[in-house]
Amino acid sequence: MKLASYWLDTSEPFRSAAAGPVQGTCDVAVIGGGLTGSSSALALARKGARVVLLEAGTVGNAASGRNGGMCNNGFAQDYGMLSAKLGKEVADRLYRAFDAGVDTVERLVAEENIDCSFARVGKIKLAAKPEHYDKLARSQALLAANVDPDTAMVSRADLANEVGSDRYYGGLVYRKSAGMHVGRFVRGLAEAAARRGVEIHEHTPMTGLRPVPGGGHQIETPKGRLHAKQVLLASGTSQTGPLGWIRRRVVPVGAFLIVTEPLPASTLDRLLPSRRMAVDTKNLVNYFRTTPDNRLLFGGRARFAVSNPNSDEKSGAILKAALHDVFPELRAARIDYCWGGMVDMTRDRLPRAGERNGIYYAMGYSGHGTQMSTLMGTIMAQVMDGRTDLNPWKDFDWPAIPGHVGPPWFLPLVGAYYRLKDKLT
Repeated sequence: MKLASYWLDTSEPFRSAAAGPVQGTCDVAVIGGGLTGSSSALALARKGARVVLLEAGTVGNAASGRNGGMCNNGFAQDYGMLSAKLGKEVADRLYRAFDAGVDTVERLVAEENIDCSFARVGKIKLAAKPEHYDKLARSQALLAANVDPDTAMVSRADLANEVGSDRYYGGLVYRKSAGMHVGRFVRGLAEAAARRGVEIHEHTPMTGLRPVPGGGHQIETPKGRLHAKQVLLASGTSQTGPLGWIRRRVVPVGAFLIVTEPLPASTLDRLLPSRRMAVDTKNLVNYFRTTPDNRLLFGGRARFAVSNPNSDEKSGAILKAALHDVFPELRAARIDYCWGGMVDMTRDRLPRAGERNGIYYAMGYSGHGTQMSTLMGTIMAQVMDGRTDLNPWKDFDWPAIPGHVGPPWFLPLVGAYYRLKDKLT
């Protein structure tokens, strides 16, 4: 079993990194080489800007290359609940933004000819308890009436057409959702940006950032100094550089995944006959899908902990037990990959994007980053050009999380709370 991301291990490394020092002046400096950074750099370069992208590690090596490869529309939260909290008009606008995220991924895959197995197979949200099915049915009725007629309920009696497991009580299908090989996608985006002249520096963390008299910002790196007219932070949960304001508002939460050996098509036809993305309704969520080479990926919040080799291996053991509970016939299947990544959670589990003190930012995707980060990267290229009206998160404030001033000491408490909620609700 490799303690490595399946997506990164089975995609070609980014090969167009700049070799020289970081120096001179650029129109925009993008901090972070994941999906937000790569898509924004590509969009900015298409507009004729001189762009320099600085990545502390390697392109796609953080959250963008360590997720489930699910490109799903719809909220993590209940649509009815968010409508009541935010108002129907706002909730519908945000829901359509998630739809637009999936459309943006599909468009970029076609325009840049990125070989990443993008397919609109749909997503099913599985009721982990009988009462969860009733809640999903109420949500689907509202969705169909207001914002997404491409949804449908699947009863427990019909669930075998979707999932070959007796652990669930029906589900809600979102037909617009898609899956892809996210490692090939994020690296393909970065290659497309480099082809258009973006200067991409790997292993180049931002270590200093300060405004310059007369306009712009000076960025310090171990490889030199850069003057940028504009700066976009696409840094997610990065712990490198002067990002204290961001860190007080984003909680890095570990997400963990395992991937089996390649399975016979006949097995997958029993387990996931529709090949949809699948996610359950638990607070400590599990999700699963097939991969382009006929493996089964199984992930979730196995532990509320940070990702490191020891933590990943412990989480892998928990996920393996959960996999066997959902699909007992896979008890003999070999686990080939196990890894973790850090999700940039906000307090309300909704993204944030905007500008503060002349610095632009987009992050906080809270587990829905594949499509929303790609959308926000492209949108921020226009926001930085004056089109602030295009930012779906422009009216959201972003207060600091009380007590969050360093490492997330409270994660074990949060995990215990959600485990209790899963037992009681």
